[in-house]
Amino acid sequence: MATGALISFAVERIGDMLIQEANFFKGVRGQVERLQSDLKAMQCFLEEADKKQEEDPRVRDWVSAIREAVYEAEDIIDMFIINAQSLRTHSFPERAFKKLIKRYKVGKKVEAIQLGLQDISNRREALGIPNIGEGTSMSRSAQMLQDLRRSAPHAEELLVVGLKKDVNKLVEQLIRGGDQRRRVISLVGMGGIGKTTLARKVYNHTKVLEHFPACRAWAYVSQDCRPRDVYMQIIKQVCTSTKDQQVLEMEKLQEHELGDFLHEHLKEKRYLIVLDDIWSCADWDCLAKVSSNDPDCLGNVFPDGGKGSRILLTTRHKDVALQADARSIPQEMKLLSKQESWDLFRRKAFLDHVEEDRYPPDLAKLGREMVDKCNGLPLAIVVLGGLLSRNMSHTEWKKVHDNISAYLAKEGSQTGVMTVLNLSYIDLPSYLKPCFLHLSLFPEDYVISTRKLFLLWIAEGFVLSEQAGQQSMLVTVEVYLNELVNRNLIQVVRMSVNARVVECRVHDLVRELAITKAKEQNFFGTHDIADPLSSSTNNSSLFSSKCRRQSIYSDMERYASVEHSTPYLRSLLFFKLGRETCRISQLDFIGKCFKVLRVLDLEGVKVESLPSIVGTLIHLRYLGLRHTGLKLLPPSIGNLRSLQTLDVNNLKQVPNVIWKIQNMRHLYMEGQKDVIPLQIDTLENLQVLSGITFEQWIVNNSSKLTCLRKLKLEGRCEVEGVKFSNSIAKLCGLKSLYLKTSYESSIPSLAMNSCLHLSKLDIKGHMQKLLETFQFPPNLSQLTLEGCKLDCDPMPILEKLPNLLTLRLRAESYLGTEMHVSANGFPQLKVLQFFELSKVIKLNIENGAIPWLIQLHCHFSTRISRVDKLTNLVEVKLVEDSKTISVIPVWEKFLRRHGFSKYHLYWDISWETNIYGHIEFWIRRKKVLNHDQ
Repeated sequence: MATGALISFAVERIGDMLIQEANFFKGVRGQVERLQSDLKAMQCFLEEADKKQEEDPRVRDWVSAIREAVYEAEDIIDMFIINAQSLRTHSFPERAFKKLIKRYKVGKKVEAIQLGLQDISNRREALGIPNIGEGTSMSRSAQMLQDLRRSAPHAEELLVVGLKKDVNKLVEQLIRGGDQRRRVISLVGMGGIGKTTLARKVYNHTKVLEHFPACRAWAYVSQDCRPRDVYMQIIKQVCTSTKDQQVLEMEKLQEHELGDFLHEHLKEKRYLIVLDDIWSCADWDCLAKVSSNDPDCLGNVFPDGGKGSRILLTTRHKDVALQADARSIPQEMKLLSKQESWDLFRRKAFLDHVEEDRYPPDLAKLGREMVDKCNGLPLAIVVLGGLLSRNMSHTEWKKVHDNISAYLAKEGSQTGVMTVLNLSYIDLPSYLKPCFLHLSLFPEDYVISTRKLFLLWIAEGFVLSEQAGQQSMLVTVEVYLNELVNRNLIQVVRMSVNARVVECRVHDLVRELAITKAKEQNFFGTHDIADPLSSSTNNSSLFSSKCRRQSIYSDMERYASVEHSTPYLRSLLFFKLGRETCRISQLDFIGKCFKVLRVLDLEGVKVESLPSIVGTLIHLRYLGLRHTGLKLLPPSIGNLRSLQTLDVNNLKQVPNVIWKIQNMRHLYMEGQKDVIPLQIDTLENLQVLSGITFEQWIVNNSSKLTCLRKLKLEGRCEVEGVKFSNSIAKLCGLKSLYLKTSYESSIPSLAMNSCLHLSKLDIKGHMQKLLETFQFPPNLSQLTLEGCKLDCDPMPILEKLPNLLTLRLRAESYLGTEMHVSANGFPQLKVLQFFELSKVIKLNIENGAIPWLIQLHCHFSTRISRVDKLTNLVEVKLVEDSKTISVIPVWEKFLRRHGFSKYHLYWDISWETNIYGHIEFWIRRKKVLNHDQ
């Protein structure tokens, strides 16, 4: 991982160990504390060193030496604790004697590391590596890269595919006459997606030239943002009458004087300025001279003269776009479709034969397979096509086909695809780099659950307690994920109804970048064990002995049987790919070979049993056993004193030893078959508890679970209502509650009005009667009901919940045919969803009800009164049970039935077939700038 982040984690971990394992460290405490102090001293300048190592191999070697020293320190301390732990079973005299010997040995090892760190420090000076932070000039290679990437407004690409709609939309935004204020329009997307190409097409568009005839400028910004240089680029283009001598005089002005000059020159004009490649909010603020205390300030350099001026900027970071103009919707660029990708490639690769489609079929087959690897990234497709156009032989194309990543990395040298993407990695703050590198562990095109990803990042130690502060680590890692999404390094696959990322993936080429960086830092070992026992494979060299993480994609049994030479492995992840059954009959090797393991994930892999030796992995923080087929856990699991996350489901029963694991924070155990008593009220650090039964819950003292934020109860419910309500009321920090009863029981009577922090409530199961409005949590914002079998319309009660934002009524939540929302009902509701409520044929909405509704999901047959009066409605989703329905008449009929006139002007229509074969229609309002904003 990024070395600065690695040292931060090591420093915190050593501090924790000195507190938690005070008895073990008697006699060597002083030496370990000095080691911690030495690491802290190096930490001060390593963040800058991480950036400089990209350019200077000497710095890279020096940083690598520090990283290896930190790894060694971690290994020594972790192994010392394991050895000390093993002595607890010995007699007192023997234990005391052996402890002395082990302390002496660890003391000597710590001293050796300290001497090594001193040598590393001296070597930096001997090599002439300057103090980090000295000097501000760019390295030669960095300057060369910036010069090669520098964009120009008139260097238009001849081969442009898939941008026609985007060009037209942007042109309309630039020249629309209704909004005369100065606006900033942003193009956002990952490196190489074509932001500059699109901006250039728009900049040179005939309509744009006519609308901004006299005052236009294009400025390239880059990571090394220098406002003075940017101002001079603009001045030379907007002051066309300025003589050379005046320009020379102007170049002598200070930065702020140039900014003032530009402001004066532009304030009476209608201008268009393109700022290409802005990397941070701070760079925008500096260029526009925006006050950080006044986000509504439009800036002093680019004035708002009420003339309809526009600034068009390109950036990889969505945050920059929102900072530049919070009222404009950033245009997020999409990857090319398969057909668009092929069109671009064939035009670049086949040149003279492209129009006639006359190209060899064998090359076309190889070409299509290589284009698929580019995953719609235009830069990669153009580089690939240009490379292959030089040699049309099958042999050459096959050579590139078989090693496409290497060719894309080196082709074009400084302007190669990986070099461009690498800029995004260099720009990452140190706390995000390990999170990015961790993505390299997942298989290609793998859809990643963010819940699991968050828990893995926490277990890995990527979030320090000082970074999380008062908020939970789960909140912090979600912020990290959103930063990577906003930087276009992670693609969103699915979002929740309240706009949180639920599933994500990584573009193939971004993943290749992560793999390259991870290998450089011994972050992980070889991924795919295709056939580790084949005669051509040297088993002893499967993994570097220094690698800290391994992910295995196939041949689980064979992996278990090979000789393992990575004793200090920290993370081991198995992935089940495809439909084949993967098994590991013996797991003893994990406990024997990987004693300092922190993360073990076996999700989806069939495991016959979990051996007792797993209980010796006292450093284990994450144990993933979901969908493994395990029925029982060994009692030794109670010895995993460092365990923070246990994720398992469908066990026959959970052993009553969980109470011993004092560090447990996230406990998932849904689907228990046999219910036995389970004590959990000793787990004072527990934040998430999912899958405990009502019967198990009610006998615990919930007041001790002061950190619990999310609770899911399930199974047969025969508890008394008042007692149950009191047990929930004692959870002063609870934010999310999920109640799921079996068919033969009912949800007890509840009163949750004392749960001040509870914002999310899911109820799945029969209810004798819906809670009264005053019995709901006062700050409830999200409510889901399913299987409640309510006879009375729930709307008269629910519409009075003052803070409700999302309401989901699922199958059999209501058995009636009509619902009614009165005037002023649901004053804040934004999302209303009916799932499988086909019996509801009418929803009456009075005038003034649900004024802020944005999203409506319902069955096609449901008639909704006054839906056309919901002026903030953005999206309607219709579900039709019939599998043979004619698609077009459905949405036409719906829109006309509900009074939408000229619907084709204001709504986009799409449809798809869901997993049940039913047709889902999406009717989305077209994004149009609101001129009144």
